[in-house]
Amino acid sequence: MTDATQAPSARRTELLELAYAYALEHGLADLSLRPIAAAVGSSPRVLLYLFGSKDGLVRALLARARADELALLDRAGDGGDDDQDTLTVVAGQLWGWLTAEEHRPLLTLWVEGYARSLVDPDGPWASFAGGTVDDWLAVLATAQPRDERDTAAGTVRRTAILAVLRGALLDLLATRDIDRTTAAVDQQLSRLRRRDVTA
Repeated sequence: MTDATQAPSARRTELLELAYAYALEHGLADLSLRPIAAAVGSSPRVLLYLFGSKDGLVRALLARARADELALLDRAGDGGDDDQDTLTVVAGQLWGWLTAEEHRPLLTLWVEGYARSLVDPDGPWASFAGGTVDDWLAVLATAQPRDERDTAAGTVRRTAILAVLRGALLDLLATRDIDRTTAAVDQQLSRLRRRDVTA
């Protein structure tokens, strides 16, 4: 069993990347070690050795998905300039990333992990949903000026923006209607724009 305090072995890292590619294509529902081991060119015994259990593998896959999510957030950009409301600019950039077709498998996996963590809070999915909310709110907070960020109103505004993005994303994944969902996001971001930004 891999010691969490040790750096992962090259083989574990390689198999995790292959298993992650498999999960992006097939999802995590009814994940079974035998087919995933066959798909990544390994055996269930090796996966159990490297990840400790099937739940350990699921946790590693969710952590890998979260790492991709955090990379997205890091690339969200520094917003606009002093004449713009940086928070809504960054939110618009995030929405542009969320609508890209090549990100659909990651986002579908994210939704699956999010939902599972709500209905199975004691399983390997535990805290995934709450952790991703914290991640997104933290990034949105960095796009706010300090005088707004540390206020109750600032918390409410970034929470509302996150709710708009998350709700529209669920709709987009279900319908693939980019034009309608983007129009709705644009409308809501306009309503949530900070009104006291100096022009």
